[in-house]
Amino acid sequence: MKERIMANVTNSTRSKVQVVPTEAGAPSTGQTIIENGVVAKIAGIAAREVPGVYALGGGAARAVGAIRDALNSTDLSQGISVEVGETQVAVDVTIVAEYPAALHKVADDVRAAISLAMAEYVGKQAVEVNVTINDVHIPADDEPADDVDLDGGAEARVL
Repeated sequence: MKERIMANVTNSTRSKVQVVPTEAGAPSTGQTIIENGVVAKIAGIAAREVPGVYALGGGAARAVGAIRDALNSTDLSQGISVEVGETQVAVDVTIVAEYPAALHKVADDVRAAISLAMAEYVGKQAVEVNVTINDVHIPADDEPADDVDLDGGAEARVL
C-alpha cells in the first residue's frame, strides 16, 4: 500500500502533516516544486559541514556575509549557484579552505556531501558539482599580533 502525504496548509511556518494511506496503484496528483534558492541553501548547508571548509563565497560575497553575520542573519546559499532540472541538478560552489587541509580532499568531500544532500533532501541527482577554492584561511591571521611594529621602528614623519 502506498502512502500519500497531505499537509494541512496554514499561515504559520510549520504545518501539521497527516499521512493518508492510498490504494496501491492510485494515481498521484499534484506537483512538487523546489525553488532554486532552496536547493542552493541545502547545498550550502552540506558544504559548510565538511571539515576543512572555512567559509563559502568569494571576497565580495564574504564581505557581505560578514555584515549579515554581525546582524545574525547568515545567508546559507552564499557562494552557491545551482541549475535545477526535472530530475537533475548542477551545483557550482566557491569555498575558502582551512589551512593546512589537503585542498583536493576538501573539494572531493564537498562534492560528495552536496551530491548526497541533493539525493536525500531534494530528490534529484547531482550530475555536476564544481568546487572552486578561491582562498585559504590561515588561523594565525585571526590573532592580533601584539609584537608587530606597524611603523617599522621608523621615526614619525608627520606630527
